[in-house]
Amino acid sequence: MQSRAFCLFKEEVKQLKQFGTAVYQEQEKTMDSDFLNVFTQPSTLDRFLNETVIAKGEKRKLIKPTSSNNPKLEQLKLLLIDWINRTLQEEHIVVKSLEEDLYDGLVLHHLLEKLGSLKLDVDKIALTEKKQRQKLSVIMEAVAKCLQLEESQLKWSVESILTKDLLSTLHLLVAIAQHFDPSLALPPNVQVETITIENTSRGLKTSNAVENITDDKENTEAQSNDAFDELFSRAPDKLEAVKKVFLQFVNQHLGKLGLSVKDIESQFSDGVILLILIGQLEGYFLNLRNFFLTPASTTEMLHNVNLALDLLADGGLLNFSVKSEDIVNGDMKTTMRILYCLYSKYKTKEA
Repeated sequence: MQSRAFCLFKEEVKQLKQFGTAVYQEQEKTMDSDFLNVFTQPSTLDRFLNETVIAKGEKRKLIKPTSSNNPKLEQLKLLLIDWINRTLQEEHIVVKSLEEDLYDGLVLHHLLEKLGSLKLDVDKIALTEKKQRQKLSVIMEAVAKCLQLEESQLKWSVESILTKDLLSTLHLLVAIAQHFDPSLALPPNVQVETITIENTSRGLKTSNAVENITDDKENTEAQSNDAFDELFSRAPDKLEAVKKVFLQFVNQHLGKLGLSVKDIESQFSDGVILLILIGQLEGYFLNLRNFFLTPASTTEMLHNVNLALDLLADGGLLNFSVKSEDIVNGDMKTTMRILYCLYSKYKTKEA
């Protein structure tokens, strides 16, 4: 015959099991079904829980495991690895994994020094997490300054790089590559499925999205179709006549300063002539300390061109998106679009 105490013990165990089941079911309800569906394999879920710590109130965006077999994503990763290794060949640095080899800032440090001729005041090797975080902070500030990006525009952070977040690492490397090496043929329209996980007071809340890592060049070109696209593709015979009109307009104003332009493609690529022309037309006094009169690197040329684009935008003359890299690379169509912004305003005034 069972004692009363034993019967009470069994009842307590039963109640604990029911309580545990209820808690699990309640937690399951608070988790978005997408969260559970994403991690279909136990090993994936275990790895996520072990490696990803999301504090209360924190939000993290991750690449879904379902995107891991995306061939375009793999192509981009391999291309970036090869690009880094070629760039840093003289430093004898070999990258094998974007997540595992970039988080401590060592490779990023060498990459920025090599590409941008930047001298960063940080230790070459940071062994502790505190030192790595400090080093990455300096590097991220340098990148944002070079790319002229506000904090709200950044798709990466010190913490995300430090925690080996692939999505942030890809965004960072693509931005660096497009800025310092615009001729690098990145695979277009690389997309990944992402899941954003937020640890709320009621549990884990999630949302899904598709995020672009590289631009869809075909759509971008289709959207920016204008008169210059038509001119270059359908009326190339008229191209020289348009260039002559622009050269005459430019030299009419630069001649007052004893300057002359003969080649639109090459003489605007460093941004100097463009800045002087804008200053002459708009009445700006350009302090020589604000730009590089004799730029010695791509970084300095990009600085000049970005300053010119900012001046045009501030003056309400630029109502379309322009990549400064295109002007630095001597893209004739982009340069002529910029010149037309000035020509269309000041030809009327001259008349």
